[in-house]
Amino acid sequence: MGQIIAGCLAPHPPHLVYAENPPQNEAKAECGWEVLRWGYEKMRKHLKALKYDVLIVHSPHWRTQIGTHFLGVEHLKSKSVDPIFPHLFRYNYDLKVDVKLAESIHDEAKKLDLEVKMMRNPDFRVDYGTIVSCHMTNPDWDVPIVSISSNGAAQYFSFDVMQAQMFKLGEATRKAIEASGKRAVLLASHSLSHRHFVLEADPPEDMSKEHITHHGQYLWDMKMIELMKKGKSKEMIEILADFDEQTISEANGGGLSWMMSAMGFPTYPAEVYAYGTVIGTGNAIVEWNHLEKGVE
Repeated sequence: MGQIIAGCLAPHPPHLVYAENPPQNEAKAECGWEVLRWGYEKMRKHLKALKYDVLIVHSPHWRTQIGTHFLGVEHLKSKSVDPIFPHLFRYNYDLKVDVKLAESIHDEAKKLDLEVKMMRNPDFRVDYGTIVSCHMTNPDWDVPIVSISSNGAAQYFSFDVMQAQMFKLGEATRKAIEASGKRAVLLASHSLSHRHFVLEADPPEDMSKEHITHHGQYLWDMKMIELMKKGKSKEMIEILADFDEQTISEANGGGLSWMMSAMGFPTYPAEVYAYGTVIGTGNAIVEWNHLEKGVE
């Protein structure tokens, strides 16, 4: 039987890829955001030892207007340019998609009356949230991915409607993974607090200019991380709507709610590898490890 071996909060600031200077990215940096990059290094090393078969990522930057969509093309190759930071992120990606598993999640979600669709356009441009989270987790790109879109249920209806949908999507994801026989790592691709600076430092990697936007935002981030470290995932999800309202969090896309549901709302402590700011936003690199906690 397949299993979820880990779930990770994997934020996607393009600055982190920019600062690492991988060959795929055209823009080159001097340095920057080391705390977060080193946190990702620790997490990727630990995950690699678990020998996973697939990364499943839920991204707030693949926003679909109706329902949840899944990449349904086995090989996608193109250039991703961040619309806000094109001077930092111009990334030439070449990735493989586990279409069979994506279709299985799609089918399980449909059984639960969710509105779902497979994306079959071979010229589709993959969003930078998916690419950054997957690159920072696995820069070798040697395992396939499943990419899941976010929808606007929190904006079109309410945060509670979004949560209810993501809980079902998490259940569908877990069932499909178990049926697949594969070892999967889940990635919720988003920050915690998400209030940006209005102006960018010059150069962008000048860390003397980097800090959280304001103290209230920092306090909310610390509250969320405290609940993660105490294994109180249900309590965290219960206050997520208030957290989003106060911090403009990308959690309103549903990634964290989906991942916690798929993992059965873990009651064990998460491993927090790093917390740091990028242009004023709060970002945490966090792992919930099912294998080491004896859950699976």
